Amino acid sequence: MGATALVSGGKDSIFSAALADQQGFDVDELLVLEPDDNESWMFHTPNLGLVRLQAEAWGKRFRSVRIPGPSSEADTDHLEAALRSSSGPIVAGAIASSYQWSRLLKIAARLDRVAYLPLWGKDASTVVRAEIGAGLDIRIVHVAAETLTADLLGRRLDTALLADLERRRDGRVAVNVAGEGGEYESLVLDAPFFGRRIEVDRAETVAYGSAARYVVRSAHLAPKP
Repeated sequence: MGATALVSGGKDSIFSAALADQQGFDVDELLVLEPDDNESWMFHTPNLGLVRLQAEAWGKRFRSVRIPGPSSEADTDHLEAALRSSSGPIVAGAIASSYQWSRLLKIAARLDRVAYLPLWGKDASTVVRAEIGAGLDIRIVHVAAETLTADLLGRRLDTALLADLERRRDGRVAVNVAGEGGEYESLVLDAPFFGRRIEVDRAETVAYGSAARYVVRSAHLAPKP
């Protein structure tokens, strides 16, 4: 059996799975963890239902595992249980989250599996430029930093928008342009390795507290031009 990629639908997990394929890991399963808690410490939450379409467009097997209840340290137990039903390397898209990185490495060690995190420790701007350069159609679907406003939701992350993000600061702190501090989250609608692209039929912006989210209510796969 090939590798299992932990995929949220966002740019880093999709790009990491693609890099794993290119480097001979043969990703054959996209595994999405779906927490009940929208504020999960461990897992991305916006638009997780679209990972099924990404898997179909990519020709990968898809598996979804629900994480019940409020976010807690027990989330890692659910992740480990989900991974026990597969074998081979575990691929993930963490760049700078020590919380995610350390827990995944411990799980991989207990399961006697290789953990492959090709973006880990890389410069945020360099990673995002590589993702854009690879042809990913990346959309911003969640913002949670004072300097990132709801008008960014649904916009394609291209080099011009990246340059804009690089200039923004939240007080004295620069925004992490990869979103690793939770400033924003993303969704990949298309990539060169997708056989079809995801078309959004209906979406809405939902604001809560200081954050806002682009919620896709319906979408379908469409042929590429």
